[in-house]
Amino acid sequence: MDIRYSANPKDVKRFTTQELREEFLIENLYRPDEVVAVYSHVDRMVTLGCMPVREAVPIDKGIDVWANFGTRYFLERREIGIFNIGGAGTISVDGTVYKLGYKDCIYITRGAESVVFSSEDSAKPAKFYMVSAPAHRSYETRLLRLEDAAKRPCGDSATANKRVINQFIHPDVLPTCQLSMGMTVLEGGSVWNTMPAHTHERRMEVYMYFEVPEDEVVFHIMGQPQETRHIIMRNEQAVISPSWSIHAGAGTASYTFIWAMGGENQAFDDMDTIPSTQLK
Repeated sequence: MDIRYSANPKDVKRFTTQELREEFLIENLYRPDEVVAVYSHVDRMVTLGCMPVREAVPIDKGIDVWANFGTRYFLERREIGIFNIGGAGTISVDGTVYKLGYKDCIYITRGAESVVFSSEDSAKPAKFYMVSAPAHRSYETRLLRLEDAAKRPCGDSATANKRVINQFIHPDVLPTCQLSMGMTVLEGGSVWNTMPAHTHERRMEVYMYFEVPEDEVVFHIMGQPQETRHIIMRNEQAVISPSWSIHAGAGTASYTFIWAMGGENQAFDDMDTIPSTQLK
């Protein structure tokens, strides 16, 4: 498991392009029959990817759970949200099997001992994208379809940011300890997300961009509002955003992204908006 330690914004100002990518970018999430995991010391969030092809893959495959978490199993003191961005697949949670199609989501509560991933067709494997946060109590494991999400249309075609925020793992949909996750879909012709930009000192965030056309990219904008930097991202890559950093992006084409937050609270609108005229 890749370990990423907290980055000081004063140091990030001096990072090279490569250092920025090594610190915040998460690449190659989907390797056949493996679990890829990145542990961030920012709010102790873990970002994972799994693409089962020929095997049923347990969530802790290749992870030393005791060494990294000090627990007997992965979700002993954690909760997790999982989206499928690939072919049809299944997730077995303590023997209960859930079927996930494209863009389906599942919230798995703290205390689930066995989590196993499978694909229905090895030629079109599932791609499970996951973010896990520490949890102090258990709630209810629940499968969520797109129609179950709370929807917040926002933006405008005139400013190239017309989009729908789909809140899946969110207090308006189901209770969790601290994890919130959702999926933002940009309309054709819109390329900007999360503008005007904002920070939220009480929560970190992870973005995972997908449905990015093969020859296109997303310029993910980060850093303090007066010290912005960017990371060029491609399809199915994720990026860690500390609480002190803005997190916005502009693509060379439309795209979709999954956001995940964890920290002190779950108030979606608890943010400090930065007028675009103040960005530097």
